[in-house]
Amino acid sequence: MNRFAKSWASAAVSLAVGIALLFGLPGVMDDYTLIEVTIYAVMSILGVSLAFIWGFGGILCFGQAAFFGLGSYTYAIAVMNMGDSTLPFLLAIVVPALFAALLGYVIFYGRLSDVYMGVITLTVTLILFNLINSTAGPEWRIGSAPLGGFNGIPAIPTLNWPGQQDEMLTPKDLFYVTFTCLLLVYLGLRVLIASKIGRVIVAAKENEQRVLLLGYDARAYKLFSFTLGGAIAGLAGCLFANWGAFTSPTIFGLAQSAQIIIWVIVGGLGTLVGPIVGCVAIQWLTSQIGTQQTFNSNLVLGGILVVFVLLVPRGIVPTLGDLIDMAWRRLRKVPAHAPTKAASPAVAPKAPIEAPPHALAVTETAP
Repeated sequence: MNRFAKSWASAAVSLAVGIALLFGLPGVMDDYTLIEVTIYAVMSILGVSLAFIWGFGGILCFGQAAFFGLGSYTYAIAVMNMGDSTLPFLLAIVVPALFAALLGYVIFYGRLSDVYMGVITLTVTLILFNLINSTAGPEWRIGSAPLGGFNGIPAIPTLNWPGQQDEMLTPKDLFYVTFTCLLLVYLGLRVLIASKIGRVIVAAKENEQRVLLLGYDARAYKLFSFTLGGAIAGLAGCLFANWGAFTSPTIFGLAQSAQIIIWVIVGGLGTLVGPIVGCVAIQWLTSQIGTQQTFNSNLVLGGILVVFVLLVPRGIVPTLGDLIDMAWRRLRKVPAHAPTKAASPAVAPKAPIEAPPHALAVTETAP
């Protein structure tokens, strides 16, 4: 099986597992547990957004928390002013995408190096954190939506069915919507990566100069992937605001940006399933540590990052894939004790035919 077939086979398995969880979990879980699973799906969408632009586009961005927060605040402000959630839901995707496009244009067409890329995105995230954090007064409002400063925006209206403002989604409905968005994001990115645009994005990551020599504007493709990653992070921010009916400046914080990077590293860089696995594992571990209050969760996350960087640098999913592939190859080999076909009578090899001595002589004649 070639690499392309393996890729689509793994994608089919991942989608099958996702669809099974989508329809199976609501039947075996109560509403409280389903709400906990919903936040895992929300954060998985955020992790996939960074996995795409970093693992396939080669763009290490510390600003996914900025796009995540913009999506959350955009939805909260818009829905509190408009009432119906249909347009705010779309704005929560479009506004972070436009912000990512503007920021990406300055970075990529300004020919800034990868080091400056990380510094700029991290700086923008911290600027937004301090900006939103300083809007605590009653004068800080947009329409009828108070920004709230460090207290955040509470009582955010939940998504309603399009055109039916009074029919809001139940916790089970929100689970279906969130999990479906996760599956659609995963499937859409897999199709994009397999397309011509996706191949150019990956090629620009591997060798940008060669892509330029082939006639493709690598900066435009990087800008596209960066903008798409911002839109997906904005979608996650919108769903996060719906999950808790609350948003605050902490989602712009440095800890949130670091967590997203840890999810991708632990799950496996260069995959889309890996960050989902890493996100669920880290989120579950963090919640368990928080309930016990025995260890500092940030200290544990730092230790996990060091262990994976040193011992499992490829992450959980690629490492498991290698082990499964190795086991499969061993199973396909014929065991040493297995019976073999009867050997045919030995045939003596033919003796090599020697050339006559005069044929080996080399004579030179004048032209």
